[in-house]
Amino acid sequence: MVEEVFLDNGLRVLVQELHTAPLASVWCWYRVGSRDETTGLTGVSHWVEHMNFKGTTNIPRDKVKGIIEQFGGYWNGYTWIDQTTYTETATSDALDRMLFIEAERMASCLYDPADCESERTVIISELQGGENDPETMLDQELTAVAFTAHPYRHPTIGWLSDLQTMTRDDLYGYYRRHYVPNNATLVVAGDVETREAIAAVERHFGAITPGDVTKRPLTPEPEQAGERRIVLSRGGTTAYLKLGYHAPAVTDAEFFPMLVLDAVLTGAKGVNLWASFRMPPPQRSARLYRALVDTGLASAIGGGIVPTADPFLYTVSLTAASGTPLARLEEAALGAIDEVRTHGITDAELKKAVHQLRARLVFENDSITNIAHQLGYFDTIDSWRTVASLESRIAGVTVEQVARVAAKRLNATNRTVGWFEPQ
Repeated sequence: MVEEVFLDNGLRVLVQELHTAPLASVWCWYRVGSRDETTGLTGVSHWVEHMNFKGTTNIPRDKVKGIIEQFGGYWNGYTWIDQTTYTETATSDALDRMLFIEAERMASCLYDPADCESERTVIISELQGGENDPETMLDQELTAVAFTAHPYRHPTIGWLSDLQTMTRDDLYGYYRRHYVPNNATLVVAGDVETREAIAAVERHFGAITPGDVTKRPLTPEPEQAGERRIVLSRGGTTAYLKLGYHAPAVTDAEFFPMLVLDAVLTGAKGVNLWASFRMPPPQRSARLYRALVDTGLASAIGGGIVPTADPFLYTVSLTAASGTPLARLEEAALGAIDEVRTHGITDAELKKAVHQLRARLVFENDSITNIAHQLGYFDTIDSWRTVASLESRIAGVTVEQVARVAAKRLNATNRTVGWFEPQ
């Protein structure tokens, strides 16, 4: 059972007792990501995340890692389109220290100008490394073409020109606007006692001042009027094809039929951004695997739909086999997709996809870290209560629902096609 409380300053606190091992996991989530960035400040959310590992008023920069590592623990963080989060998992006797770190991160990061400049170099190097990877570059460019109005079009790492011109004051001002308790959810899971954990959270976070968390209005992405295309050509040895279709948000009734549809086409992945894509999906019987890999046209396939606050993309990624022209691969891929769009899926395919997705949910709850992640992640895009309904919502998908979403979503006017042709 999950206990939810709110501190007077607006911080939402979720605690779930799990006494399977003497461990505790803490996640601090902020409702800020690349969707909140304005022109000239793309990449600021990710850069701020980096800066928040650089020391605080009461934690010297060279001691941040050591606080958790002395307990044999694990720490990390990430930024994506809807959220930024930080985590520690360690023995449960380290809970107070983990909460101390996150309270310091929320209220007392320093943003030393020299650190900001050194991190600029790190992040630009990270961006350039991604540009040297054809798949990463194709994904970034396809997303920018698929969206014309909504800020999901911007890469989380940002555009180079913005990273070159952002200042320390830009970073620190962004940090102070968004890193406030009434814009955050703190999750504690593991071998803890609920009342004691809440009291510790109050002790560390209760005095932090709330802020103005009014969000600027976002332009909804207009309906796409026709197929879009992008072709990249540069040095490389392998050709890639990527298809992007505008997809429903997690709150849309079409999201779970779309999730099942992807499982039929490319294999079941689950809905845990932290863990799902680390475990290869079962693909041998997936429609696109049989149509493209078994026939020798592609050496690998992938698909992805993830739960997001606003409508994002469903993507199909294909690696061309040596000697396969991209035009031939695209023709075969679209042929297989059109078959599903026209005729839907079978009862047997639905049953297998639902079974596989439900199994993925079990794997996604194999640790307190993953359990705590899901509570916080879904709270940033919908509600933490959604997690408890995932299995039933997947099990409730029907063949008719999948047929309708395939017919609606997999048409040419909703599609962006990306090619990477090696020179």
